[in-house]
Formats: sequence, structure tokens, C-alpha cells
Amino acid sequence: MSDVTPIRTPAENALIAAFPAARKSLPGNAHVIALREAAFNRFEAKGLPHRRVEEWKYTDLRTALRDALPLADALNVADAATLAQSDSCLSSGDAFAELDAHRVVIVNGHFVPSLSSVNAQGVTVNDLAEALSTGAGIDALGTMAKADDSALALNAAFMQGGVVIDIAKGASVDKPIYLRFIVMGQEARAIYPRVLVTVGEGAAVTLIEAHQGGDGIAYQTNAVVEIKAGAKSHIQHIRLNAHGDAAIDLSSLGTDLGEAAEFKSMSFVMRPALARHQVFARFSGEHIKLDVSGAALLKGKQHADSTLYVDHAMPHGESRELFKHVIDDEAVGVFQGKIVVQPIAQKTDGRMMSQAILLSDDATMYNKPELEIFADDVACGHGATCGALDDDLLFYLRARGLPKPEAEALMLAAFIGEALEKIENDSVREALEAQTQAWLLARAVK
Repeated sequence: MSDVTPIRTPAENALIAAFPAARKSLPGNAHVIALREAAFNRFEAKGLPHRRVEEWKYTDLRTALRDALPLADALNVADAATLAQSDSCLSSGDAFAELDAHRVVIVNGHFVPSLSSVNAQGVTVNDLAEALSTGAGIDALGTMAKADDSALALNAAFMQGGVVIDIAKGASVDKPIYLRFIVMGQEARAIYPRVLVTVGEGAAVTLIEAHQGGDGIAYQTNAVVEIKAGAKSHIQHIRLNAHGDAAIDLSSLGTDLGEAAEFKSMSFVMRPALARHQVFARFSGEHIKLDVSGAALLKGKQHADSTLYVDHAMPHGESRELFKHVIDDEAVGVFQGKIVVQPIAQKTDGRMMSQAILLSDDATMYNKPELEIFADDVACGHGATCGALDDDLLFYLRARGLPKPEAEALMLAAFIGEALEKIENDSVREALEAQTQAWLLARAVK
């Protein structure tokens, strides 16, 4: 019997055709070139994920990605500075403009040192493109996330630039490190940034990401952040997805957690047409504490997917996951969470919850929490709820003089607030609360 040749979509054919030409200009030494080739071969063999791939069952990227866009060119320094400072082609201003932070700016997938300012003891920030060419500081690149995932394979094959951040052993970074990812230009392009963060033993840092672009431009982004957390390190990570309303955004967070590390990550989704945020967390030591949360405010025909894979590979680990979705109009929310407890991982404590409020009869939420437990001395559980606003509570608020839109906004803010409360930095939490209030106000007056 002859082999079956899969029928490829135009986007898959374009991506396969683009790689041989693009690899000539993409940065990388011999090791990186081999990494790119291996990643591309994995993608070529599997193609874009579709609904028959279990991990992508509710986000059919093969159907959604109708064409493959050309790679975005790096803006020259002067143009990048002018555009970024004026925010002239962004859909919204900088949500963290007033935040006292060390700033790292990445425009169209490329690090812009002239707009960046990091002056913290024990912290070094280097251009990923240069690191890919020299091999310096990138030993952990590509080791902290699921290698066979098609989105990750595409990023590894086409990654253009980004930064490598190293936090020295014992360093306590005085202010958050704010990574601002900006998509600029009036032409739709594909962008593949990557960030590699190494946090030394006993170090403490807050990392913030904000992703922005212009409305009405169907650009495509595929970003990967990898964080290697040393023993007894303390890391808080916050991600704001405020991409333009026509964008397709794929993002992946991979982390390897050392002995007694504490890691908190929170993602907040607001604007893009399609968003998928993946979290891959591996417990590589004992007594680790992991807290992953997320919130999504969806309307129109938006589609937002939060997918989580937590690998308890060592004993005495603790993980907590809480995801909140508010869904209006014909929007679609997805939560897929899997906790895997390996045979060695006795005394694991894992809890996972997804909650959604549907504001329209046409709104949709897919929940798929999973546990795979191969140890016998654990305390694990998961749950999911999905429903409308509480009519009795709404009546209570309206009976006390609140108009219906204001009463609903108050209830929804409290609902989302449970996830936002996990953010330790007051300024960051208040900035995201302001984003929530703006979304709720726009809904109230529509």
C-alpha cells in the first residue's frame, strides 16, 4: 500500500515554501540552524493543528489560518522610536505607561535597544538575534515547552528576534521588567518573537508582557516565552493581550521550575479576533508552588483559548489554576487544563477551576479540565462552571437604584476581580482593573 499524501491548505503550502527562503536571512549558528530545521520538519510532517488534534479540538487553526503572511521586516531604529513613542498605529495606548519599571521594547518581533531601559543590579538583557548567531546564553532555548506542538514548532523555525534575560543568583530586582511587544505598519505581516529568561537560585523578579497592534489589520503573531526558574526563586509573570481586533495571536509560555521555586503567572485577554495562550509547566524539584490564572473579556466573534499542561514530575508539589471568562455576543471561550502527576510525585496537591459567565444566548464556552494521576498519595481536583449572571443578585442591585448596565458591570468586575487579585503588584493590578472597567463601560453604552 502506498503512503497517503495529506492534502495541504494554502497556508500550509505557503509556510512550507517560505522556510527555505527565510532561513537564509534568519539569525543562528550551526546549532540554531539544526534546531530550526528539526522544528520545521516537525511542522511539515504534522501541518497546522485542527479539530482532530485533541489539544486543538476547540481551536481549529487549520481552518482559521487561511493564508500565511510574509515575515515582518525590522523597522529601522528611527522609525521604531517615532512610531512607538507616538502610538500612532496602535489600537490603544500603553496600559502600563505609568508603571515604574525597567522597559524592554520589541517592535515587529525585533528588540529595539534605543527604546529600552534596564538598569538593575544582577540583570542582563541581550538581543536574541545576536545570541542566536553567537550561541551565547541560549543553552536552555527550546527545552521548556512541548516540542511536538505545531505552534511552538513554527516559532522555533521562524523566530526572528526578541531578548535573552538573565537574573543573577540571589538578585532581587527592584522594579518589574516590562516587555512591551508592539506590532506596527499598515500591512499584515507574520511575527515570531521569542524571549528566554533564566532566573538564578534565590532570585526574585516580576515580569510583565503587553502585546499591542492596530485594529483592522489581520496580522499574525506567534510568540514564545521560556522561563527557567532556579531553586528557591520567586517569579511573578503577567501577560496582557491587547492585540488589534483582526489579529490572530498564538502565544506559549514554557517554564521549568527548580527546587522550592514559587511561580505565579496571570494572562489577560481582551482584543484579538483569535487568541490561544498555552502554558507548559514542569516541576523539576520538590516543594514547588505554581499558581496559573487567567481572565478573558470577549465580545463580537472573538475566540480565546487558554490551554494548560502542568507536569508534576517530583514530590511535594502544589499547583493552583483559576481561569475566568466573560463572553458576550457570538464570542467563544475555551479552557483546556491538564494536570499530570507522575508516579514519583507523591504528596502532590493540585486544584484547577474554570468559570465562565455567558452574557448572550449565542455565546459559547468549552471547558475540558483533566487529571492524569499515576501516584497514590495525592490531593487533586478540578471543576468547571458556566452560566449567566445571577438574576437574584441583579434584582437586589437594581432594587437599590442601580441601572441594569451598572449593576451588571459591578457583578462582572467582581467576577473578574477574583483572578486579578492574584497580582501582587498594586500598579499592575490597578492597570488591568482599569482595562476591565473600560471594557465594561463600552459594553454598557453600546
